[in-house]
Amino acid sequence: MDTAAARDLPDDLRRRAEAWIDDDPDERDRAELRGVLDAAARGDAAAVADLADRFSAPLEFGTAGLRGALGAGEHRMNRAVVQRAAAGLGAWLVQRAERPRVVVGLDARHRSRDFADDSAAVLTAAGCEVLLLPRPLPTPVLAFAVRHLGADAGVMVTASHNPPQDNGYKVYLGGRVAPEEGRGVQIVPPADAEIAARIAAVRHVRDVPRAAGGWRVLGEDVVEDYLAAVVAAGERLVPDVPADGPGPRVVVTALHGVGSAVLREALRRSGTTDVHEVAEQAEPDPAFPTVAFPNPEEPGALDRALALAADVGADLVLAVDPDADRCCVAVPDGGSWRALSGDELGWVLGERLARPGGVLACSVVSSGMLARIAAAHGATFSPALTGFKWIARVPGLDFGYEEAIGYCVAPDVVRDKDGISTALVVARLAARARAAGGALADALDELALAHGVHATAPVTVRVDDLSLIGRAMARLRAEPPASLAGSPVTSVEDLTASVDGLPPTDGVRWRTADGTRVVVRPSGTEPKLKAYCEVVEPVPGGTADGLAAARSAAAERLEAVRVDVRAATGLA
Repeated sequence: MDTAAARDLPDDLRRRAEAWIDDDPDERDRAELRGVLDAAARGDAAAVADLADRFSAPLEFGTAGLRGALGAGEHRMNRAVVQRAAAGLGAWLVQRAERPRVVVGLDARHRSRDFADDSAAVLTAAGCEVLLLPRPLPTPVLAFAVRHLGADAGVMVTASHNPPQDNGYKVYLGGRVAPEEGRGVQIVPPADAEIAARIAAVRHVRDVPRAAGGWRVLGEDVVEDYLAAVVAAGERLVPDVPADGPGPRVVVTALHGVGSAVLREALRRSGTTDVHEVAEQAEPDPAFPTVAFPNPEEPGALDRALALAADVGADLVLAVDPDADRCCVAVPDGGSWRALSGDELGWVLGERLARPGGVLACSVVSSGMLARIAAAHGATFSPALTGFKWIARVPGLDFGYEEAIGYCVAPDVVRDKDGISTALVVARLAARARAAGGALADALDELALAHGVHATAPVTVRVDDLSLIGRAMARLRAEPPASLAGSPVTSVEDLTASVDGLPPTDGVRWRTADGTRVVVRPSGTEPKLKAYCEVVEPVPGGTADGLAAARSAAAERLEAVRVDVRAATGLA
């Protein structure tokens, strides 16, 4: 052995890895970690670095539950980590309710079945009544089931739109352990910290009780109930869809996730029957072989859907992410196709779903257009922190969205983002527009004429060293830019100071004299810093020519703002 290289493996790291191997319940994970440890002991520098990362810290249980790369070790998603999480959750629940009811769901990612079965076994042994969804299904079905079945909690095994090597563990609360506004919603403080403390109290996985059975696998009726509820909601929210005449021709894709069958059936029952699916992306495949990144927002993810739309002469493209809680929409645009931004679809839906006395909400990083839409309809606008764990808690919510293509169109059905019900409502809006001789995107022109052109775009900086993000945020607080795109910065707000009556969060917001707004915050799920930029340009004369000029001016200003923001982060 090269003793100089071997010294790169600290004794403490070796001991922690050995202890994990002794306690790990999964033979495959034990063998994987043993292989890494042996290579590190031989002086393999890459193995030492890999081992150090696997034991850099426990995978954090936070407001999204757990999410991380698959593999053995405390900083990975594996059966040992999941069993600890289930034990902690079960201990927390049984303190608050007698035989708490928990619904467990899963997607089709690598090891999702293992993690769901482990959760069922551990929660049952902890004293919970466990109901397991009948097969891999969209996250919105699980969120619906928590309220529909009167459950006290829900667990969804999914990593949503993360890369193929990831998996995750979302926790919802309901029933007897959450207030009304938090039932069927993902956890927030203090519950997340309390559950995390229970997880941390689990000393050895081998000591965690596991039931050999006793949970119940639900039948397909839970899916039927979900479909009936979202179809009824769509008909209620967009009732004026002509029953005769051809409807829109729609292309759909589930991006190798679990949304395909439920999405197509929801559309069919709602009257959208001219549907063409991207066949090679229809079946669940945890490798996501046809996309570089399984997120409809990522460049290239919609290429096959847009090609099919051009081939069949479609009116609309509807894409859901792998767990079908997000929805991306693309529309024809002057002989080609373009995907609507998350904000643009939020405006279209908000305009339709606003009502006098109602409540619209979006995250603080989303566009200011929704506030103008709410005011125009005599509705209340409520800002919320980023994430549907906050948006869905807005009292009296009628519609909420976040710019990351997440929409809650029917809070009475699913109090979370739901790509299936969103797609259904969009298809009905497209059918109504087609019957009137127009198109879905016409609503964007009408909103711009009424409220000005709102142009939004992010600046995203990915990093390998997470400490760079903390230093960048400190720099932005201490030395904010004096101007953006030539307009003086007139307002600097630190979002840790609870602005707009919201709980504190890590972020800064700048406003300029010309109405530009920028919010900068660290990503909550990925190693990146994100800035959300928006400019507003009035439409001269309120005409079509004026609209084109305003959009051109807004695009130019927006790009100048993004250049200045990149420079301000110091990471570009």
